[in-house]
Amino acid sequence: MNNAVLSTDKIYVAGHQGMVGSAIMRRLQTKGYRNIVTRTRAELDLTEQSSVRSFFNTERPRHVFMAAARVGGIHANNTYRAEFIYQNLMIEANIIHAAHLNDIDRLLLLGSSCIYPKHAPQPMSEECLLSGPLELTNKPYAIAKIAGLELCAAYRAQYGSNFFGVMPTNLYGPGDSYDLENSHVIPALIRKMHEAKTRGDRAVTVWGTGTPRREFLYCEDLADACMFLMERATIEEVAPFVNVGVGVDVTIRAAAEQIAETVGFGGELVFDSSKPDGTPRKLLDVTRLQQLGWTATTSFVEGLRAAYADFQARYASASAVGVRHLGHQSIDM
Repeated sequence: MNNAVLSTDKIYVAGHQGMVGSAIMRRLQTKGYRNIVTRTRAELDLTEQSSVRSFFNTERPRHVFMAAARVGGIHANNTYRAEFIYQNLMIEANIIHAAHLNDIDRLLLLGSSCIYPKHAPQPMSEECLLSGPLELTNKPYAIAKIAGLELCAAYRAQYGSNFFGVMPTNLYGPGDSYDLENSHVIPALIRKMHEAKTRGDRAVTVWGTGTPRREFLYCEDLADACMFLMERATIEEVAPFVNVGVGVDVTIRAAAEQIAETVGFGGELVFDSSKPDGTPRKLLDVTRLQQLGWTATTSFVEGLRAAYADFQARYASASAVGVRHLGHQSIDM
């Protein structure tokens, strides 16, 4: 079957409170979808198989957006290696198998560009998967995401399930985590520079040499791409997975400078070369998605402005009640 999503279908968004899941929720609601089912982490532990099966047996959704995952930046990935591989494997296995048992029509698995080898040819096409060694700092997370793709492929091959993946590049935007220890580079720098500006600091330290290149995708654009694929594409066009990105990258130094301009921090940026750089470059080849008819529309400058506005709104609220951490490295629910 290749049944696309209809506005009356029951849709389960796993991870609806995270940055990606909440963006998908907004996109669904904007497009007129109302039969949406969600569960918070307190209501449903996605690492517990029996709980997930019971949920699917009761709710019987027709389509699934699988945005739930344990996520974090380079420090979190490298520190909590066991939790990153275990929890992501369990979440994927439980949801995908329950979806199969309940014969759902479509499942979209959110992955990550870290599945590609550390020294993959740039830009990285879908064919680069499993063609070389992974980046060590996020290897457990990458292997878990690769396993999720293989699960989808196995159910598709054996049972004809309409399960596929999307592999987004580095994401940022409203709903991001701003925890200084565990978040990704953009939210971490937004918070560091905002606080430095507020204190009147003369310098901000940035991890690494500043030379690695990264591609950044605004989360609302990713949500739009997910809806585009679920509504219009056939499984043959997107299986086993498709890259989602903007097709251009910048150095970490250039990104940090743009964040400083957006935040209004006029001090010095100090790059700490004793900290890890991670993969030298991660640029996705988005030719396949563009040929299907989708292209990202939010510029990096526009996206950063929206991300900083989101941070300011949440930071002011958190500061008013004395909250130290804005978001945290955890299961993205």
